[in-house]
This record gives sequence, structure tokens and C-alpha cells, in this order.
Amino acid sequence: MSREVLLLVDALAREKNVEKNIVFAALESALASATKKRFQEDAEVRVSIDRETGDYQSFRRWQIVMDDTVEDSARQISLGEALKLDSALQLGEFVEESLEPVEVGRIGAQAAKQVIYQKIRDAEREQILNDFLERKEYMVSGTIKRMERGNAIIESGKIEAVLPRDQTIPKENLRVGDRVRAYLSKVDRTARGPQLVLSRISPEFLLKLFELEVPEIEEGLLEIRAAARDPGSRAKIAVKSNDKRVDPIGTCVGMRGSRVQAVTSELAGERVDIILWSDDPATFVINALAPAEISSIMVDEEKHSMDIVVDEDNLAQAIGRGGQNVRLASELTGWELNIMSVDESQAKNEEESSVTRQLFMDKLDVDEEVADILAQEGFTSLEEVAYVPLNEMLEIESFDEQTVNELRTRARNVLLTEAIVSEEKIGHMAEDLLSLEGMDSQTARDLAVKGIKTQEDLADLAVDDLVEMINIDAERAKTLIMAARAPWFA
Repeated sequence: MSREVLLLVDALAREKNVEKNIVFAALESALASATKKRFQEDAEVRVSIDRETGDYQSFRRWQIVMDDTVEDSARQISLGEALKLDSALQLGEFVEESLEPVEVGRIGAQAAKQVIYQKIRDAEREQILNDFLERKEYMVSGTIKRMERGNAIIESGKIEAVLPRDQTIPKENLRVGDRVRAYLSKVDRTARGPQLVLSRISPEFLLKLFELEVPEIEEGLLEIRAAARDPGSRAKIAVKSNDKRVDPIGTCVGMRGSRVQAVTSELAGERVDIILWSDDPATFVINALAPAEISSIMVDEEKHSMDIVVDEDNLAQAIGRGGQNVRLASELTGWELNIMSVDESQAKNEEESSVTRQLFMDKLDVDEEVADILAQEGFTSLEEVAYVPLNEMLEIESFDEQTVNELRTRARNVLLTEAIVSEEKIGHMAEDLLSLEGMDSQTARDLAVKGIKTQEDLADLAVDDLVEMINIDAERAKTLIMAARAPWFA
């Protein structure tokens, strides 16, 4: 029988002009499929053929999962049961049971050939796809071959791609036979049929269209730094010139608007605002909100947001219909933008000053007058009072040197007291974790800061969650979690 297997593989490899490994894999798949028919339930079967001798073995296998997550007993086994069989087994691995191999002759050469032919077709399609991806042709042009549940199947040379319905521009009506352009948004390796997934609503599609219409971008004289879209309605792009002789906005607009109109036509009438890029965030935001005139901007670096103050006449224009203008500007700049009137800005400032004033009165034990002076001078936290350079605080006319030093001392004492209380609390929380094998004091403290206070809290985490939480490698995270779960299996 071993010789029969080797002869079959050799013959099919020659016939289809493919590597023997592809034939071996196809034959293993065919044998596994035949072996599965022995079982009434949906069992998982693995067949392994020795490439040298032609001998083959069959195994039924179960994947190891957590005790309380077994959903399919035909394919899964709990960790507790697996450890009874072999104490070295771990989550995600497989428990295997040897099976009596089926005879190759029972499957029939035709069934094996069908599996092999399918694998060969898959290999050919994969090669065509890889050749296409190597050319980095992210803009795909082709003809709609057919429609499937609203999704357009597009043929581009030997490549077949899918344009999902939710990736088409609203209100555009695509039909079989239409030629379309779209951006390659992702490659779906698990899909049956088309593997290339396209989009006509992504910002990248807009960028590629401008690259086609504006040669200066490909030449490196201009670059588009950011883009935001409300597909089919309005878009904004931010452009920057790398050559002082080139006007970035005028170049993208083109003679009599020809270039931007060509892009708009492709995007079903989507209006495109071309914005001048700036390295200064506030200036960039002002450009992005044009033509609305801005009265003032308050930047909050910590929250990565800006309060944009405009007068009543410009309020509606800055916000845009349905909030479209400010939403696109926010997406373009990457900042959270809060548009408000002058009256709203004043009310917010007064409210924030009141909160800050009360903080200073409570924590520094000062009267309202002193707290008000600190708030008016721009102090918003105890840290600023404690650590702003002494010479800057001495510039406050209402305070003498003795007052300044007293305020700084009080602020530092409050911060120190709060830090000690927090340290003691974290230290107490970490004690339970320190008893675990493989745990060190720094890791325990890092976990405590993140709210993981006990061994039980740690046991409930997934490996990916722990890795992301405290930035340790996956192997160590797995070891710590299994140590925390040890009582579950005791």
C-alpha cells in the first residue's frame, strides 16, 4: 500500500506539473475526509503521510480549551481532562487518538484527483494574486462581471475582486458591464471566490484619484498629508508643497478646475475642499474650517481637543449642515473640535474657573481671593502651583515671595500625602499577586495600578489582554495566567 501511495503521488505530480508536496497535502486531505465518514458527529481528523516511505497514519483530535468554554465535544476537550492524559499539554494544543487508516483504494482515484485539482487551482489563483500585489497596484480598474446580493464582482485581467455594497458611494447605481475604479482595501485570504476586497468610499481612494490627475504628486513636488470623506457628499484633503515654486491648492484644482472636477465626477458629484497643510495644529484647524472665520482657539493637549470660538454669524457655517463641516475637519486634523459661540465660551470658562477656584480653596486652605488670583493667572492644578518655576510665580503682582513659597509648600505637601496614600493602597492590592510563582514586585504593582488586585482577577484575563495591559511578552503572560488558574485544577 505504501508503494501505491508513492506511485499515485508521482503520477499526479507529473500529470499536473506541480510539486509533490501539493499532491501529498491533497491526498492527506482526501484521506482525512474519507476517515471522518466513520463518525456520526463532526470529528476532526488528521492524516500524515511519510514523504519517503509512503506510510501514513490517521488521528482523531480534540483542541484543548478552558474547562467552561467547551462548545463542541466532538472537536474540543477541556484543559482539566487533557492534563489527566498528559500534564505537559497546554491551551490551544491538541489531544490526538490514533485511528485505523482507511485504504487508499476505497476513496477512489477520482475523489483524490478532485481534491488535488482544487488545490492546484487555489495555488494558481494565489500565484496570480501575489504577482498582482507585488506590483502594488492599489487602484483596481475593471468590469462588473455579476452582482451577488448587492455586491459587485469585478473582473480585472485575470484577477477577480469584490466591491461590497457598503463600500459603494451612496446613490450610485452600478450595473453588470459597467467599468469601475476602486481602491484595494484588503485581501481576504479566507474568502471563497474573490479574495480582493475593494472600496470606493475610503479616503485612500480619493488620494489615488488625485495622484492620477495631479502629476506633481507622483513627482514629489506635492503631497497629500490627510484626507476625510463623507462619501458622495463632501470631502476634505490637506496638501503640502515640497517646492516653493508650486502652489499646492492651485495645482490640485487645475486649469479652470479641470483636475478637481475629474475627481468629483468619479466620486458621483462629491465636492472636495482642498486645504493647506500646516505643522501648527491650530493653524491647520483654522484652514480646515475655512471659509468660517475663527475668533479664538483654546488647545487642550492632554485631551487632544480644541475649543473653537466663532461669532454668531459664522456659527452655522463652521458647523456645516448636519455637523458635516466640523466632523470632516476633525477627521482631517485628528483633533476633537468643539465649536461654540462667544457666550458659550464665556460660560464654559466661568464654570471651569469656579471648579479650579474651589480646588485651590479646599486643597491649599486659602480664601476665595487668593484662589481667584491663581485661577485668573492660568493655574489649573496643584502640580502647576507646586512645580512652575519660582520666577514665574513671583511675577504675579498680588503675591510677595513669602506667599509664593507658602503656596508652593502647601501644594507639594498635598501632592506628597496623596501619593503616599495611593502607594499604600497599591502595595496592599499587590500583596495577593506576589504569592504567585513567577511574579515579581514590579509586575504585581503594574497590575494593581490597572485594577488587577487579586489572583482571581488575573486568572480571568486572556493572554492578549494581559500583554496589552502591562506590555509583557505573550509567553510570560501565559505562564502568569496559568499560575493564577492553578487552584481551578487542584
